[in-house]
Amino acid sequence: MLARIGTSGYSYEDWVGVLYPVGSRKADFLELYSQEFDMVELNYTYYSMPNARLTQGMVNKTGSGFQFSIKAHQTITHKIDNSLINKEIEIFLKGIDPICSAGKLAVVLLQFPYSFHYNSENRLLLDKICTGFGTVPLAVEFRNSQWQKKSVTDELTSRNVAMVNVDEPQIDGLMKPESIVTSQKIGYVRFHGRNKENWWGGDNVTRYDYLYSDKELTEWLSRISIMLVQTAVILIVFNNHSKGQAVQNARRLKQLMVSVV
Repeated sequence: MLARIGTSGYSYEDWVGVLYPVGSRKADFLELYSQEFDMVELNYTYYSMPNARLTQGMVNKTGSGFQFSIKAHQTITHKIDNSLINKEIEIFLKGIDPICSAGKLAVVLLQFPYSFHYNSENRLLLDKICTGFGTVPLAVEFRNSQWQKKSVTDELTSRNVAMVNVDEPQIDGLMKPESIVTSQKIGYVRFHGRNKENWWGGDNVTRYDYLYSDKELTEWLSRISIMLVQTAVILIVFNNHSKGQAVQNARRLKQLMVSVV
């Protein structure tokens, strides 16, 4: 059993002085990041299709034991054209091939929006997307609690696709925190913060502007313990990136987990 703890993204200038020494070049951020953490979740791949030249550079800047979780592009999970989905997946996979070939791919993350409701159309769409990725390891994050049901976890288990457990504001309709494992290879937890006030009206910085307390992190230790005995690796990712809060919380959870792993 292994827990890898990291952050969602790494190329943030406000992390200088928190993770990166003052005066660090942005080009050196990933190499510096990998000196402390053994995994990262790539977020930019949601906004821009990855290209092999860039991802090869990421392979070169990280050690042999480093792993990437790579968020699927928005044309695969948000702005979906059913007739083009397989082509979009093909382009995406070509872009991350250097990471896959180097053995550094932990998982591709399919993060669906709150508007992705549980219905027959979207269930068929999810089936098509998962099938399109073939044998590539996948994790699915739902934002709408309609998907939080046994039939969904059973289906993901049958496909060996990881269901992402989330910590986020407890607002009606959002996912509740759980310790679900649906893959023998990967378990997944994402910490988004509990900024209830900015969740719907904020942007991608203010929505996740939150620093977890020790008490809030400790709430997850028993869930993580349950997950650890059910799968090979758990990825634990902090998305509260504003002001380096993700770094602070990732470091602290590592300390708190000494008694767990």
